[in-house]
Amino acid sequence: MAYIGKQPVVGNFQVCDAISVVNGQAAYTMQVGSANVEPENANHMLVSLNGILQKPGSSFTISGATITFASNLVTNDVIDFIILLGDTLNIGTPSDDSVATAKIADDAVTAAKINNDIISGTTALATAPADTDEFLVSDAGTLKRIDYSLIKGGMELLSTTTISSTPSSVAFDNTLITSTYDNYVIIGSSLEPTADLNLGFGISTDNGSSGTAQEYNNSRYLQLNANTQGFNSTTVSVNSVNGPLIGELNDGKLGCFVLQIFNTQATVRGTYLRYESIYENSSGVPYSLLGATIFSNTAAINHVQVATSTSTFQSGTVSLYGMKK
Repeated sequence: MAYIGKQPVVGNFQVCDAISVVNGQAAYTMQVGSANVEPENANHMLVSLNGILQKPGSSFTISGATITFASNLVTNDVIDFIILLGDTLNIGTPSDDSVATAKIADDAVTAAKINNDIISGTTALATAPADTDEFLVSDAGTLKRIDYSLIKGGMELLSTTTISSTPSSVAFDNTLITSTYDNYVIIGSSLEPTADLNLGFGISTDNGSSGTAQEYNNSRYLQLNANTQGFNSTTVSVNSVNGPLIGELNDGKLGCFVLQIFNTQATVRGTYLRYESIYENSSGVPYSLLGATIFSNTAAINHVQVATSTSTFQSGTVSLYGMKK
């Protein structure tokens, strides 16, 4: 329920502006910084007239921002000062930068204190937290802080490309494929081609400068044909542009895929790749393709692309995720 009546004035002791006496006048307006002020009541004031403290309620009364003395003042009278005490049982709202952290209780119930800074919560974080950003946790009732790097999930979104033109490939270069992660996942969603195309992928150790077809070993895939309800197992066709086949996208139909890349920092045994896709043929019959290959690299992977050499994409998204070590 809302407060009924006059809102109490709290804390923040104030000295009123100087008041010039007017001969034969008893009532005067109280101001602080040229703005009217209204004391809680006369008992919360110190008033000095001609060097003598005045008794509240008999020597003076107040009404709103007006103080009225018991008798009219004359020219030689001097109002020395008027001090407003506010509600002396409540300090009110502290002034900016006036409370030291030593004055704040260090427990989980009454305060949040971290690294000698009071958490205000007034600023929203618009992006994912940095590894060194901190959260508060209650450890058996004791407030503690913990770095985001210790609690963040295993898979982190690094980049998303939303196709708005007609590219023939979507690539993630060495600014994203780094030693920070050993394993990556690429997800293609609702991909639609401008014409029938064979979709594949390529990875390299030189940021995509050269083709890598000769480095793919033992590439195989298993294809489920929903029309005949049968499986086909075959060697993957590999070329220097788009590498092993992920799927066959058809004009006017959509396709999706997941490409998993393991051990990208390998320099001896190679990088292992697994992929799965679902797409429709021209008659709307769904196909699913599951495949795997090994890339015999002697240096760390730093570039991955999803591409086609036969057509372009007109819509869809391709996202890169890094798997936390």
